[in-house]
Amino acid sequence: MRESETWHRPLTELTATVQNECDDARRAGTELTQMGYGHICNTNIVIEHIGISTDQGRFDALAAGPDDGRGVLLLHGFPEASTEWEHQLATLSAAGYRAIAPDQRGYSPDVRPERPEDYSIEDLTSDVLKIADELGWPKFDLVGHDWGGSVAWHTAAEHPDRVRTLTAVSTPHPGAYAQAVRSDEDQQQRSSYIPTLQNVRGAEKQLLANDAAALKQLYEGVVPRDHVREYVERLSEPGALVAALNWYRGIKFSGHTGKVKVPTLYVWGTEDVAFGSTAALSTEEWVEGPYRFEMFQDISHWLPEQADEGLSRLLLEHLSQHG
Repeated sequence: MRESETWHRPLTELTATVQNECDDARRAGTELTQMGYGHICNTNIVIEHIGISTDQGRFDALAAGPDDGRGVLLLHGFPEASTEWEHQLATLSAAGYRAIAPDQRGYSPDVRPERPEDYSIEDLTSDVLKIADELGWPKFDLVGHDWGGSVAWHTAAEHPDRVRTLTAVSTPHPGAYAQAVRSDEDQQQRSSYIPTLQNVRGAEKQLLANDAAALKQLYEGVVPRDHVREYVERLSEPGALVAALNWYRGIKFSGHTGKVKVPTLYVWGTEDVAFGSTAALSTEEWVEGPYRFEMFQDISHWLPEQADEGLSRLLLEHLSQHG
């Protein structure tokens, strides 16, 4: 059962980023339809805060778009939340899709197990399927960023009967990433932070010290300030950051991800500090279905928020090509 609280908000209140783009286009005399997301600038967006109840607990989520629209599930990464998809939710909603971004295991207060073994990729994938089942979606489009990208890759590989299309943002295929960690010195250096985060109590203390200075630094100054404030506030709640860090401890309890057969879009930024070009470029070897790779020059790891308009446009193109 879904419990929902609906917010009816005009676009000007929903996201200043999108509104600024609309205003800039109007001042420049640009046709709004040329911006890549049609009538969104003239749309009154409806955003819902909903709860999705499963046997694991209640997942908090953001939802937008008509109830009978084609279902798109968006999975956030660390250390963020469903809010990272604000622009994409607005864009998909305006295009007639039903877009839902859940706060995943550890981020939703009611689904916050303490044991790291409860954060395996299999558990996280199971959450995705249970959420989709509760939404009444036998098949859905799946989008994931950062850790959400890893979950999306695994879900698409193991359950191609459920996933209509896959869009992975920043995160390469786990197989390509594992190969790069073994053989590429650059990727080894990029991944050297992981053992530090696996020491969750020490990492929690370090990240939250001095008014969460280290945590704020992770966002590299490119994530919207209001988003950063929300992320820091939520992760400062007792047990929240430890639960989010448990995703890293869950790695050793996780299985491997096979090749993906569903239509796949992979989007990567050249300034990503976590994932280098070796894994990004070799990801195509792990996709047996239709594959599209898009590279954003001078864009960091926080691509959904830093390159929100460009990503939203690519996402709409990908979904329309594989209906």
